[in-house]
Amino acid sequence: MRFIKGIMATSLILFSTVSYAGIFSDDLTRCLTEKTTSSDKTLIMKWMYAGMSKHPEISSSSTITDKQAQHLNQRTAELVVDLMTKRCTATAKKALKYEDKAAFVAAFQVLGKVAMKELMRNKEVNAHIGGIGKYISKEALETLKPTN
Repeated sequence: MRFIKGIMATSLILFSTVSYAGIFSDDLTRCLTEKTTSSDKTLIMKWMYAGMSKHPEISSSSTITDKQAQHLNQRTAELVVDLMTKRCTATAKKALKYEDKAAFVAAFQVLGKVAMKELMRNKEVNAHIGGIGKYISKEALETLKPTN
């Protein structure tokens, strides 16, 4: 049981600072990316958002309840198990055998980035993120250019 919990915890570190990529983690990354549906990616985005909303500096801006966050944890855990034990079984086994838990960290890190990319493709999200441009002083940034 501890082994399974260790694999799950390791797998869910989507944005780990340490990244390892070997051929088996590359294969696992490819499988996870190809086997996740748009709905799966939306679930991952919601789960990441719920997690970020727990940060004390921004939690007051979130309307996600503890019950909703718990439900997202449960659904995302089910997705992770499904991906590793059904959709990408052989690939996950090889990755674990030859590259250990680091392969799962690397693969799920990329899957998190793929979900984030999908989030950023939304025009409303892009409009909001791009909206910062109207408040940035271009004149101030010009002072950074090297003079010849």
